Amino acid sequence: MATDPDCIFCKIIRGEIPSRKVYEDDDVLAFHDIQPVAPVHFMIIPKRHVPSMYELTPGDAPTMGKIMAMAGKLAGEQGATDGFRTIVNTGRVGRQDVAHVHVHVIGGPDPLGPMIVRNNT
Repeated sequence: MATDPDCIFCKIIRGEIPSRKVYEDDDVLAFHDIQPVAPVHFMIIPKRHVPSMYELTPGDAPTMGKIMAMAGKLAGEQGATDGFRTIVNTGRVGRQDVAHVHVHVIGGPDPLGPMIVRNNT
C-alpha cells in the first residue's frame, strides 16, 4: 500500500493523527469528519494514496466498489436510516480540500439541504 508522507489522510491511516474510526480493513478506512455538516458525516477512503478521481485506474475499481457498497451499511449503523448522501469532491472546481480520494457520507434524521444551489442568471 503506497502512502504519501505529507498527506493528512495517509497520516490518519498510519495512526500518526488520531481519528474516530467507523470501519477499517486492509483496503479502506472510514472515519468521522472533524467538521460535520449533519448528524451523520463520515468519510470512506482507500488506504492506497490516490490524489483524486483523475488518478484512479481500473486497478482501483475493487476498492472503490467496496467503498460504495459499504456506504449504506455504515450510514445505517451511524444513524442515517432514512437516507443519506454520498459526495466525492474532485479538483479545485469540485472543492476537493484534501488530495486523497474520499467519499463523504452525510445524513441524519432530518432531510438534508439542497444538493447544489443553482444560479439562475
